[in-house]
Amino acid sequence: MATTFSTDPNADEPLLAEAVPRPSDIGLQEVIAILLAVVLADVTIYRGHGFTGVAAFLLGAIALLLFGKRRRHWRVSLVVITGMLALLAAHLVWYGSPLQVAAGIVLVIAFATGLDGQTPYLLAVLTTGSQAVLGGFRALGEYSNSLRRVGPRLNRMGSLNYILPAIAFFVFSVLFILANPDVVSFVSRQLELFVTRISDWLVRAALRPTEPLFWIGVSLVMAGLLRPILRFSALQPFFPASSEQTTAIAPLYTAFRNTLLTVIGLFAAYLAYEFYTLWKRDFPENFYYAGYAHEGAAWLTVALGLATLILSLVFSGRVLDDPRLPKLRALAWIWSLENLLLSAAVYNRLFIYIDFNGMTRMRIVGLFGISLVVVGFLLVVWKIIQQRSFPWLIHRQMWALGIAVYLFAITPVDWIAASYNVRRILAGDLSASMQIGVQKLDLEGVLALPPLLDSDTPVIREGVAALIADRYLQLQAEHQSRQLRGWTAFQVADQVALERFEAVREQWKEYEDHSKRGAAIQRLDNFAYQWY
Repeated sequence: MATTFSTDPNADEPLLAEAVPRPSDIGLQEVIAILLAVVLADVTIYRGHGFTGVAAFLLGAIALLLFGKRRRHWRVSLVVITGMLALLAAHLVWYGSPLQVAAGIVLVIAFATGLDGQTPYLLAVLTTGSQAVLGGFRALGEYSNSLRRVGPRLNRMGSLNYILPAIAFFVFSVLFILANPDVVSFVSRQLELFVTRISDWLVRAALRPTEPLFWIGVSLVMAGLLRPILRFSALQPFFPASSEQTTAIAPLYTAFRNTLLTVIGLFAAYLAYEFYTLWKRDFPENFYYAGYAHEGAAWLTVALGLATLILSLVFSGRVLDDPRLPKLRALAWIWSLENLLLSAAVYNRLFIYIDFNGMTRMRIVGLFGISLVVVGFLLVVWKIIQQRSFPWLIHRQMWALGIAVYLFAITPVDWIAASYNVRRILAGDLSASMQIGVQKLDLEGVLALPPLLDSDTPVIREGVAALIADRYLQLQAEHQSRQLRGWTAFQVADQVALERFEAVREQWKEYEDHSKRGAAIQRLDNFAYQWY
């Protein structure tokens, strides 16, 4: 396939797809890496039962990629990805979730992408991952062709330099073992045990027809990641870069200038209204919190996203070569400042809602979302300052999205929300009890509740005691089940929660009775619902 390179001085690497140079022969370490990946995946995932097994596989996968790759390209990004994956694996062992598993898979593919010499943009990672199976089929064909040439290679003197010593080592080792009856007995027992385990493993695999298919799938993906077919390319066909700087009048300059002047005036008027009406905390009793602080914040976030898109489009193409560009850039700085003030208004609306009746999982999602939009807008501003290309912006915007998802995956969201609400309640603000009584908390969230066992409000104290009793009884059954399933299902959070809940058992043990527990939880729900 022909290789096309970008002439854009801001491009980090070629943007069009290019065939990957492939080693002329197959390295033994590559085959070993694939076989070990199959064994690791079988033990930790197929025969595993939980997130600790997945964590072990993710860390093992990048080690095997590093071992099996014959032509390694060292990048700082590999260190960053390894650190992110280690942190993610630790969280999987603590308290895992499907989102964390998905993030881990993406990080492993990103590691393979960087190891292949590419910058791990998300689109590059997508390209690497999408072709993994097809690349695996092609790699297996290459392995087959390589095996046919094993005979001629063995005739080369270079190969004999390794083969003859290995044969001599094996023969003399056998002789030395046979010369010592105790050693013979020990080796025989170990070999018998090894053969028995392998036989049992193969018999169980034969009884599960899906297991060999799983092995094939893992081997194909691993081979495809080690031997990709194409390197990434995407946006250059749609955003070609000129090879030399020119000065030209942009036909849309006037339209863009008038647009910026219009939105500057509109934003100024709206921000004055926003700050006058909502930048105070003394709201009437019938204030429509959901409309202003929830739905309204969402619409303002959309406005920020649209502003980001408009600025991106205005400062691209022929406009960058227009001699009047400095005037347009000055207008952009004014509008950018207004957009930052608008983002502050969105944060203010979210915190108005939080102040009303506490923190929730979705409000933290909202904070992540608006922060991501702000980062995206700042990237556009940086693009304008540095005169970067549109593909440069797309890559960084997608990085920002990926990092936001990763950070959300490893953030103990329910624990943060519940801890905030607990502090509010203990300080005398009972409105935050709505999020304790109505919201369904995960284990991390329940771990933040024990301080409420000392609440001065009986309905909250009793309701929380019932919630802890309910989660403790569920957790006991789940913990015993995980122990039976083995180490791959282990979760540190289970053990920590059991110990913490048992430490305060005297305060909740009466709610082990099902009817008492249900009644106390219902009373808490009814009490908290007044702030809904």
